[in-house]
This record gives sequence, C-alpha cells and structure tokens, in this order.
Amino acid sequence: MPTFTSHDSTVLHYDVLGTDEHPPLVVLAGGPARHPSYLGDLAGLTSVRTLFVLHQRGVGESAVSPTAHAGAWPELAEDVEALRLHLGLATIDLLGHSAGTRIALSYASRYPSRLASLCLVTPPAQWIVAEPDDSAAIVGAHRGEPWFPDYLDHRPAALAAQSADESNRWFPFIAPIAWASWSPEARRHEATGAWHPEAQDRFFSGADPAGIAAGIAHVDCPVLVVAGEQDGLTGLRPVLAVADLFGDGRAVTIKDAGHYPWVEQPAAFALVTAAFYLGSDR
Repeated sequence: MPTFTSHDSTVLHYDVLGTDEHPPLVVLAGGPARHPSYLGDLAGLTSVRTLFVLHQRGVGESAVSPTAHAGAWPELAEDVEALRLHLGLATIDLLGHSAGTRIALSYASRYPSRLASLCLVTPPAQWIVAEPDDSAAIVGAHRGEPWFPDYLDHRPAALAAQSADESNRWFPFIAPIAWASWSPEARRHEATGAWHPEAQDRFFSGADPAGIAAGIAHVDCPVLVVAGEQDGLTGLRPVLAVADLFGDGRAVTIKDAGHYPWVEQPAAFALVTAAFYLGSDR
C-alpha cells in the first residue's frame, strides 16, 4: 500500500497498476472524490504505461485534509507535485478524468515545465472555455428511453442540492445521462467507486480558478483531450474546445460513448490513448 507525505504533512495513498517495464503515468480520478476503483485499468492502458493512481484527500486510503482550503480542487495540484517529488521524476505524464481534469489543469498552470504530456478525459469545460453548451441536444436524444421521465423529475433537485450528501441522493436518477447506452454494463459500472461526501464538499468549497487559464498558456507538452460523443454531463463542443487552449493540443471524439469512453468503447479508447503515449500521433 504505497503512501507519501504531501506538502502539509497529509499522508496520501496511491495504487500502482501494471509493471515497471513501462513509463509511469500519474492518474487523477473524478467524481469529485470518487474512489478511483471505477477507473479500472482504463481499457488496458497498463499495456503501455504503469499507472500511479492517486487517492484524493479524504478518499479511499488517503487521509482527510487538515484544512478545507487544502482540499479545494485548485490546491490539490500540490498533492500531484508532492507525488512527482516522491517518485523522483523530473517530469510526469498526467491523465485526469472528469473532475480530476480540474486538478490536472491546475497542475498544468502551476507547473507547466514538469509536464511531459497531459491527457484530459471527458473534462467538464464550461468553467474554462466560452464554447456554448450543447448538452441539451444530447440529453434530448434520450427522450424515448424508459429511465428518462425519472431523470426529468429528479434533475431539478439534483441541481439545487446544497451538499454532496443531498446531491448523491439524487445521482442514481441522473446517472443514465452520462452514458450513450444505459446498459447492464453501465449500471454495473455506476455501482463501483464509492463517493466520499466530505471530500466532495471540500473539492468545491472556496475553490478559486483565477489564473489557471492564463497559466496553461505556458504548457508546451503534447495534450490529448478525449470526448464522448454522447456525454450528456459535459456536452461535446465545449470539451473539444479545451484542446484549443494548448499550442500542442489535440481532441478526439469517441463515438457511441458518453462520460466513460473506456467502458463503453474500450477498443477505441485503447487505440487513441496507446497512439498518444507511444508517440505515433504526435
């Protein structure tokens, strides 16, 4: 059970997936504050990289942050930097999924010279790009599905939730919109990766993204943005626009996939990410 001590003496845990024959890849889960077990091995990404999967403060085996400020998502970038130092790496390859991309972008802004590459999988993007949200059309395409009335009934309460506990109560009714197909596989996947409400609340409490957009202008490493064509949580066009923030940014859309493309389309996800990490698309 590998651990390290972060900048403020908080002890954090990380999982190591794969063998040491491949270069390391630091992985940040989303949620926010969801146990990273839901990521699995990212459709076999361990075939080209050894995954170092960080447990966010207050999640899984990691200790709770001693202060709310240190648990806000821009500040969680400092845990990534502490992990880099712990691993003895001059630079890191960094991958984030969903809310984890917020931390990844904060890290990119603060430590651009420490990045060898950056991969952002289905990032929520409205906070950093001006591209209009097109998620309504994606959501509307599901109107004929049996779960859709429950989704419509509970969405207002989910949006109005004032705490993670309250939001999590309604999330099962919202979850189908993140998938191209609300299949048995999707239902099983949604049951993995426990949520940690205290860390969820701290993730957004007092979070200040000021300066992040300006900071990432200094990122010169290769950047890959992976979008799910039918991601009703993020939309499509705003996600694709994230790649334009980088001088060496590229966006890829995975068809017939939503917010978890490595689950719905593992072969397509593996092809895109392996090409990126093996350098054949750079």
